[in-house]
Amino acid sequence: MNEEELNRLIDKYYNGESTEEEERTLREYFSEDNTPEGFDTEKAIFSYYAGSGKIPEPSHDFESRILAGVDESVRTKNSQTIRKHLLPLLSAAAGIIILIGSYFVFIHRTESQDTFTDPKIAYAETMKILMDVSAKLNRGVQSLEPVSKIDEMRTRSFKDINKSTRIIEKNLKNLKYLQKAVEITKVPLEKNINK
Repeated sequence: MNEEELNRLIDKYYNGESTEEEERTLREYFSEDNTPEGFDTEKAIFSYYAGSGKIPEPSHDFESRILAGVDESVRTKNSQTIRKHLLPLLSAAAGIIILIGSYFVFIHRTESQDTFTDPKIAYAETMKILMDVSAKLNRGVQSLEPVSKIDEMRTRSFKDINKSTRIIEKNLKNLKYLQKAVEITKVPLEKNINK
């Protein structure tokens, strides 16, 4: 196939005017190894088509499935529209019900009444409850006594550590004084030896 005929077929293909026979001819031509320079893009396109095989025909119920999908999409859109308008109305109604319910609860609230009519019995019951609470608190404080001993031991340990630290610091100071004294006495001896 000459280059002029090849250009004519490619132009027809790109314009959508080529027949199946002409497209098959182009596929066969570009599947060969000897293609002219400048047609690399077309070679890649037609090689792809040759390798991909034939496009399968759609199934017999393809159109009905598409129509069913469109119908389902319309239904879901309608239900979303209803939800979009219904949800704020339901929220407002719930808020109004809560306000009405709280009005009745706070307005018609009953006053608390005494459980004992005799003040002496009420005082005795109060004392009994307070004694029980006091006993339980004392039991809790007794169980914390080992913790206070631990704190006391910690304080003593720190005091002992501080004492030993002070002793070490004092001895280090004495060593520094001794070192200075040696340095002072060393200088004159070296001068006498060098002379």
